[in-house]
Amino acid sequence: MRHDPLPAKLFVSNRERLRRLMLPNSLAVVNANDVLPTNADGTLVPRPNSDLFYLTGVEQEESVLLLCPDAQDEKLREVLFLREANPLLETWEGHKLTKEEARQLTGIRQIKWLGEFRRVFHQFMCECEHVYLNTNEHKRAVVEVETREARFVAETLRRYPLHDYQRLARLMHPLRVVKSEPEIALLKQACAITERGFRRVLRFVKAGVMEYEVEAEFAHEFTRRRAGFAYPPIIGTGRNALALHYLENSAQCQPGQLLLLDVAAAYANYNADLTRTIPVSGRFTRRQKQVYRAVLRVLRQCIKNLRPGKLPKDWQKEAEQLIEKELVDLGLLTPRAIQRQDPESPALKKYFMHGVGHPLGLDVHDVGFTTQPFQPGWVMTVEPAIYIPEEGFAVRLENDVVIGEKENLDLMASMPLEAEEIEELMNR
Repeated sequence: MRHDPLPAKLFVSNRERLRRLMLPNSLAVVNANDVLPTNADGTLVPRPNSDLFYLTGVEQEESVLLLCPDAQDEKLREVLFLREANPLLETWEGHKLTKEEARQLTGIRQIKWLGEFRRVFHQFMCECEHVYLNTNEHKRAVVEVETREARFVAETLRRYPLHDYQRLARLMHPLRVVKSEPEIALLKQACAITERGFRRVLRFVKAGVMEYEVEAEFAHEFTRRRAGFAYPPIIGTGRNALALHYLENSAQCQPGQLLLLDVAAAYANYNADLTRTIPVSGRFTRRQKQVYRAVLRVLRQCIKNLRPGKLPKDWQKEAEQLIEKELVDLGLLTPRAIQRQDPESPALKKYFMHGVGHPLGLDVHDVGFTTQPFQPGWVMTVEPAIYIPEEGFAVRLENDVVIGEKENLDLMASMPLEAEEIEELMNR
């Protein structure tokens, strides 16, 4: 654990919220993620299962959580199973959680070793009528490799075919999308670290530096503050910014170009998501500033438009209408072209082709039912953009915003954003 310990009451509260949604006489099971292989005997750095972390704070591989609120034995209503440490394992992999450490971390009293899992799970299955199994139900997910959860689901259905099975994701998504105050505090921390990195980069960028050198400046600032990258950094100069998920980060920044930075920190598994576009030479050209200010106006209006009760699709439509007007004012579209456009392929899509925002939290594209209206406590990215292939540059800006009952909270309000402020900091 690189970050500060989190209070166990956060996870106790999260489990209680889940319990209140579960059917009577039911069981829920959540597994840790696999440790993924690379090549030869290599593995990727383990990434915690977001649902397991949300409910327990546990980041250790092979862990399993059982929740059975109506279990006859009250001591078994929540049980966490862990790998049992031994000297050889710890020699190779380092310290593993003890039972007492797990109790302090999670607030769960009943901690057992994995060797006991099958017996206890079978006991629960004999008692319970409804079983919540976990799968990745993010609508944009493309899962081609069978996960640990998927293997567990398949085995459980084979061994116990007569139970009433339920989808745990249908309960977890509405829980996780509404952030509690402790979660918002962690997101604020991730945003603050991200701001440190961005301000460092403003002092560093100039003509001649390499995109990967800019990435290294962020890495230095994030690592020294016990954070990591929330996602692979996108650092695109010139035409590279026209590729939405450009990841090569290998080009040299040239005089007069714009540099798009889609880079953010993750702290305690909670993710920020930032995009800024800055001038390599420290000054925007007249045309670049025109486009920059257009995107900034859209960003600010979209933040205001992000209100409880509004459907995400309607918010997206409002953003597209704002960008369409700016494209006309910039001379990129004409009213005639808009009137004659195919409704299935609007003219603005040439210059703005993606969503204006998404839920943010333990996952960068966090879970939540985006077919339902916004609620207070949702944390949304707001990321309008204008991409101009014929002029060889793009401007994208992005802040992270907590939706409030009466007013929103911009978690990146202190981040440099005005074109003049960025120029001043780059030339100081």
